[in-house]
Amino acid sequence: MIRSMTAFAAGERSTEWGVLSGELRAVNHRFLELGLRLPDELRAFEAQLRERVAARVSRGKLDLVLRLRSTGGGDALQVDEALLARLGDLAQRLDTRFPRLQVQFTELLQFPGVVQARGVDADVLQREVLVLLDGMLDDFVRAREREGGKLAQVIAERADAIGKIAAEVRGLVPQIRVGQRQKLEARLHDLGTALDPGRLEQELVIWLQKLDVDEELDRLDSHLAELRRILNGGKDAVGRRLDFLLQEFNREANTLGSKSVDARTSNAAVELKVLIDQIREQIQNIE
Repeated sequence: MIRSMTAFAAGERSTEWGVLSGELRAVNHRFLELGLRLPDELRAFEAQLRERVAARVSRGKLDLVLRLRSTGGGDALQVDEALLARLGDLAQRLDTRFPRLQVQFTELLQFPGVVQARGVDADVLQREVLVLLDGMLDDFVRAREREGGKLAQVIAERADAIGKIAAEVRGLVPQIRVGQRQKLEARLHDLGTALDPGRLEQELVIWLQKLDVDEELDRLDSHLAELRRILNGGKDAVGRRLDFLLQEFNREANTLGSKSVDARTSNAAVELKVLIDQIREQIQNIE
């Protein structure tokens, strides 16, 4: 399945420490580049997050943002009531000895160990974060595949147009050879120079071979077959492979243009290059 490099996904998950939420977005990039924005509570999981993303995505500039929003329960304060009771009893016993001593309730709460923030289980929190990320990655990949399907359709239409032009040129080649032979013979006749028929035939063959484009058309057909195979059966990241293949397309179009001695094949070479450039623009968006 062809995948686009641009996509967006978001998710949210409730935990005992609060609500985990995240966003994952990507734009085109030659390689995989992942930027992370994490709260302090999740920074310890950065290596696992990078590994998880790299297992599902091979190209693109990605930004992953995760947040942990407290709901008032996950990080609730815990009171050591036994310790607080002992401190209260001690204050009452000392009241007769220190009548001017006044102990406020809030001061008791400030005594070390009386009030503690509820601890975070790192292993459980990590599992919650990875579950959230996996869900976001599922949506992210599906979005890339949907967009990739549209790109593949556009590329396939351009490939069909290239195939049509190549077939037209192949049909024109015999006519162009006959026409060029007749032109050369007419020019030699106008010069009034007597040439050995065998030598003339030999020179004609050499000259027409230099103008032969059958090999370029054959390679163009082969490249088209490979392009369609990738579009129909690509399972992994194929963007780089397609980019290389387009270089081969361009090489055949350039050679066809350089060998052209007819306005029709020259125009065909120009049209081929336009279509190839249009495909290349789309391929820049493919993972």
